Amino acid sequence: MNNDIRWKQRFQNFEKAYEVFQRRIDEYEANRNQEAYQMALIQAFEILIELSWKTLKDYLENEGVKVTSPKQVIRQAFQFEIIADGEAWMEGLERRNLTTHTYDESILEQVLRYISEQYKGIVRDLYFDLKKEL
Repeated sequence: MNNDIRWKQRFQNFEKAYEVFQRRIDEYEANRNQEAYQMALIQAFEILIELSWKTLKDYLENEGVKVTSPKQVIRQAFQFEIIADGEAWMEGLERRNLTTHTYDESILEQVLRYISEQYKGIVRDLYFDLKKEL
């Protein structure tokens, strides 16, 4: 498959997940103490961070850069100035791994704080920057 088409198709899935994430973050911020909204936001985050790095991977491959792992994708995207805050993205990958492997209320609170304070901004920037590339 043509890499140019592949990243654009992946972006369509990323865009849909981003729209869902935006709804979940709005609901969470209006209902921070309700478990259902917390869990819905965590799930939307898990899906979106996965699609974020995969979309970046396809974009980088379209530019001729071979990458395989999520961390390698983030490093290269930062190096190529596709993303501005590589550390926040690396933290996102770590937080995502925590949410899928453990359930601990203190970890849940940390992840929700990260999503609300950092991730929503960096993923918004990625969304708009990649949308300009279409």
